[in-house]
Amino acid sequence: MSKAEAVRTSLLASHPAAEVSIVQVDVSSLPSVFQATKELKQRFQRLDYVYLNAGIMPNPQLNIKALFRGLFSRKVIHMFSTAEGLLTQNDKITPDGLQEVFETNVFGHFILIQELESLLCHSESPSQLIWTSSRNAKKSNFSFEDVQHSKGQEPYSSSKYAIDLLSVALNRHFNHQGLYSSVVCPGTMLTNLTYGILPPFVWMLIMPIIWLLRFFANAFTLTPHNGTEALVWLFHQKPESLNPLVKYLSATTGFGSNYVTSKKLDTPFLHVNCSYLSFF
Repeated sequence: MSKAEAVRTSLLASHPAAEVSIVQVDVSSLPSVFQATKELKQRFQRLDYVYLNAGIMPNPQLNIKALFRGLFSRKVIHMFSTAEGLLTQNDKITPDGLQEVFETNVFGHFILIQELESLLCHSESPSQLIWTSSRNAKKSNFSFEDVQHSKGQEPYSSSKYAIDLLSVALNRHFNHQGLYSSVVCPGTMLTNLTYGILPPFVWMLIMPIIWLLRFFANAFTLTPHNGTEALVWLFHQKPESLNPLVKYLSATTGFGSNYVTSKKLDTPFLHVNCSYLSFF
């Protein structure tokens, strides 16, 4: 809450006429989600945009062998862009009895949306959900028989793929009620989610490589400011004009210019329908 208050103070300093409200929510705790939605429904009659951005990657472990194999292969750019095959995580069970990564990255947000449906669905003026997904969302790491990824080693990738599926299902179920959903990827950024993966000296060694790779791949946004490009861009679009079957990607050129690109979602569209919403 102290961070939120600091941001609120900063926003009001630059936009004194704005109204900035803060509601605390822990999406890894269903009681917290229910309390937050109760507060939101007391304060507001509608919500125009909801950014579903909270996410965790607990105790990521680097696969050193996979890293060195990738460095000397044709997949080096893809490897660094997506971290595919490089990271494993140690998941755990929350007090709600769910896998922590799944509940934090997917289920807590899903319940939030369900509880706020009355504030989001207004056919005369659309509302928009904007999910932070990832280029790391891989169909190979997700299974409908194990949606929480309790038996696997890449719960983060699985959860992001679940977000992609859920966004498609939400659009099919709610577009006619004026609610639209989009997924974005902020790119490869250096934040507290990624800095802990490697020791500081390793980051120092590989940063020149990463800066060089920016001239060959647009995924290396590197800073949170660059990573928000797609999230801000979506705010300025008409939700009904967006393609529900693509992921919008923040991108940065080798010389540091930001832009937005898109990529077709790797999802089984014909089988993703509103039944997914009742799967939980």
